[in-house]
Amino acid sequence: MNADLEPTATSDTRFWWGRLHAALMPDYNRRAMAYWWLIVLIGIAVLAHTLRSLSELPLFDLAQIGAGAAIAMLAGLFPFRVARSKTSFTPGEIFIFLLLLLHGPAAATFAAAAEALVGSWRTSKRWTSRIVSPATASIAMFWAGSLLHAVMEFLQSFAMASAAVLLVATTCCALLYFLLNTALITAVPYLKRSEWPTLGETFGSFGWVGISVVASAPVACLLFLTLQYAGAGVVIVAMPMLAMLLTTLHQFLRHQQANEAIRKSHLEAIEREAELAARHVRELEASEQRFHSAFTHASIGMALLAPEGHVLQMNSALRGLLGLGSYESVAQRLFSDFVDTDYVALLKDQLAQLNARRVESFSVELRLHNGDGDIVWAALHGSFISEIETSAPSLILQVQDVTARRMAEARLHHIAFHDGLTRLPNRRRFLDELRQALDRAKAEPERQFSLMFLDFDRFKLINDSLGHGVGDEFLVAVALRIQQHVRPTDIVARLGGDEFAILSEDVASESYAVMLAERLLDVLRQPFRIAGTEITTSASIGITFSGLGYNTPSDMLRDADTAMYKAKVNGKARYELFDGMLHTEVSHRLRLEGDLRRALAGRQLCVAYQPIFALASRRITGFEAFARWTHPEFGPISPISFIAIAEEAGMIVPLTDFMLRTACRQLRAWQMRDASCAEWSMHVNVSGNDLAHPGLVARVTAALTDAQLKPRHLTLELTENTIMQRLEAALPTLAKLRQLGVGLSLDNFGTGYSSLRHLPTLPVHSLKIDRGFVNEMQRRVDQTALLRAIVLLGNSLGKSVIAGGIETSAQLEQLRKMGCTAGQGYYLARPLAAERVDRMLDALVPKALPATGQPGVQPGLVLH
Repeated sequence: MNADLEPTATSDTRFWWGRLHAALMPDYNRRAMAYWWLIVLIGIAVLAHTLRSLSELPLFDLAQIGAGAAIAMLAGLFPFRVARSKTSFTPGEIFIFLLLLLHGPAAATFAAAAEALVGSWRTSKRWTSRIVSPATASIAMFWAGSLLHAVMEFLQSFAMASAAVLLVATTCCALLYFLLNTALITAVPYLKRSEWPTLGETFGSFGWVGISVVASAPVACLLFLTLQYAGAGVVIVAMPMLAMLLTTLHQFLRHQQANEAIRKSHLEAIEREAELAARHVRELEASEQRFHSAFTHASIGMALLAPEGHVLQMNSALRGLLGLGSYESVAQRLFSDFVDTDYVALLKDQLAQLNARRVESFSVELRLHNGDGDIVWAALHGSFISEIETSAPSLILQVQDVTARRMAEARLHHIAFHDGLTRLPNRRRFLDELRQALDRAKAEPERQFSLMFLDFDRFKLINDSLGHGVGDEFLVAVALRIQQHVRPTDIVARLGGDEFAILSEDVASESYAVMLAERLLDVLRQPFRIAGTEITTSASIGITFSGLGYNTPSDMLRDADTAMYKAKVNGKARYELFDGMLHTEVSHRLRLEGDLRRALAGRQLCVAYQPIFALASRRITGFEAFARWTHPEFGPISPISFIAIAEEAGMIVPLTDFMLRTACRQLRAWQMRDASCAEWSMHVNVSGNDLAHPGLVARVTAALTDAQLKPRHLTLELTENTIMQRLEAALPTLAKLRQLGVGLSLDNFGTGYSSLRHLPTLPVHSLKIDRGFVNEMQRRVDQTALLRAIVLLGNSLGKSVIAGGIETSAQLEQLRKMGCTAGQGYYLARPLAAERVDRMLDALVPKALPATGQPGVQPGLVLH
């Protein structure tokens, strides 16, 4: 017997006994380990005593003992396995007890230890079991054998030792040996688990072993008695018979074991088949229950349909989706009764294909009727299933509510094709509509249409002065007003910024577009009330027609934009019709824009300077700088044209910087000619875009620093319209410029917005009278009175007045008498290149003008 032990503990490996414990018994607790070592040490002591005792025996006896131990060990290699039992036994105990009777406890102890060693090596791979099993067998046999010899010697002393008594005593000895060995060997695992063994458990585990051990004792006793009374010959003859008997018993047990294995295998097969059948039934029942539970409690709608589409069953989720109460019967109703009329044909077609087995399943999205009147979009998936009870096929329909997704897709579609601010179609959607309109016009030439492009003339001013929030509200109000004055079939779109487009199809003639443009111009002139502020604006409109033969929507939109631009150039707040000449003009303008950009980069522009005279002293006080551009192909380009191009193309800032740097350097050069020129000033015109530029003050400062010019010698001229359109936004910049020391002049005073209310507070030091007033003052009395009033107003406010456009001596004299302090014009001097100014200065500086009022060295000479 041996013990297979389970892990329960670990040990310290700092010492050799700790390493030994970790190698042999890592799973032993302290009590199990102490017991194991105690048994092993006692067993070693017993074996040592046994070997010492055997060493005193004759050689013949030792040979018999060795033979008996060898036979016991050999028998241990061929165990007898008992059918329907987990235990086995060997016939080696017969020879162990025979040695006990023949040669005493020492011989039997040696043979039992040898037989236990073989058995433990055969049944266990643990060294602890292989070591402790021989030790327990030695201890048990030594005490049981010693007790048998003591009892027999005691009985012999009273003449009571008979064969029968020996047989009984030997059997009792075997029983004691079994009990002692079993108790000693089973104590180890119970100590490891800290448990107490039970009698039933012990007998169940070792019952057959005990029976075999106890049964071996009588056989050994009979062999001993035979040997005593009949001699060794009888025993030698009986040994083959005993071997045959044991072999027969071994074969019988093996056959019985094989039969038992077959029977057990057969029973296991039957049990497996029964279990499989039962499992199959349970799985079918569970599957049916799962299907019923899934069908009933599913979060998506489900229905069982007959092949023709009648409803057999419907779960609660689908009832809720369709707005049906749990009490409403749906039996024998067609599912198509719940489908929107427009989608019934689609559902029936899918069912027909499924019934014809042309498809395994189908998936569609359609609209359903809802009892509450709501729109319900549903995704349907249908396929056939076979019912458990019958072979008749049924259709299972899964219905999932996709209304939210459909609505989200519609919102995304609307966002993708509509302007987020005005809710109008955006540029992408409008181009699609325009493309479709062109396709229809090509297919049906009589279906002509017009395209209108609108751009508001003062939207940037609204954004800059009132903020983008007000600008957005203005765009919303504009979009609403436009929609209120077009036909329901007309498509109004916002293309971006303040640009709108109108597509009008099926127009009988061009007159509809013209009348619509005039109507829109009128309604858009009416003030808008935005955020408590009254805003008045106007629009420039360009119109083109499909009859011009367009192929792409982008070409048509481009030409409408071109016509709109022409309306802006011609004075704004008007409309223009596109024609071929206009396209040529725009192409020419685009070329000029590119050439101007290259001219600015290559410093191909130049500056002309017109002197400004003090009318009272007739001496030069400064100059006004004018930009000049001579195109290599087209010759001189009007400043009105190329400055407008620069403003629209975003080139006005570099153009102004060029003028500031060049004019300041030139003025500084003239100031250094003579001390009488030291206080001359330079006038440079600044546009509205310059005034709105956040870096204007820094740019002016850089130009002054570069030319080493004092700020008071530079005057920036701004038109009255420019300042008044951007008054609130311009005031901080104007204040910074005045703080810098730069002079500010209000150009073209009296021609635009009325600035009289703001004039006392405007940080300007001079007013420049428009040349139109000067030209008309001798022909119209009212203009003369107005001009005199302007001069008096300027003088009374402490601002110098400069008259522009003086072309005759009479005009000069009349302005001088009115009190006008300075002036310029062709009569005095034309704008001249810097070289010609140098020659003029050689003749005029520091001389005053002749008394006749004629400039130059010779009377009546006008320098060009």
